[in-house]
Amino acid sequence: MKAVSVIFAALLATLGTASFSVSAQEAKVQTVASVIQNKDKLGGKTVAAQGKVVKVNNGIMGRNFVHVQDGSGDAAKGTNNLIVTSTGTAAVGDQVTVSGTVMLNRDFGMGYSYPLLVENATITKK
Repeated sequence: MKAVSVIFAALLATLGTASFSVSAQEAKVQTVASVIQNKDKLGGKTVAAQGKVVKVNNGIMGRNFVHVQDGSGDAAKGTNNLIVTSTGTAAVGDQVTVSGTVMLNRDFGMGYSYPLLVENATITKK
């Protein structure tokens, strides 16, 4: 019985994260404005968005910060720019699809505070 429990636990550990991960193709692609406006509902969930890379800061705190805009939202209201963190990167001007987990109220200290980040994102260039 103990061996079965150990095998079952190992199987769960192996499959648990894989069965709940969502790729960019599986997540419904949303507009940048939609992700930002619905952030409270999306916290902790995987989202996907498409747009143009408008700013890139590589190698900050072991990750790359990529800013994506798709023409939706309002710059004056701060609803037009989605910031994603990733080990991957893109160049300014690239058209991309990003997919990652919505994290709310991330404060890294030293002035790096974000009401919304899409973290551990995959960045796929079009």
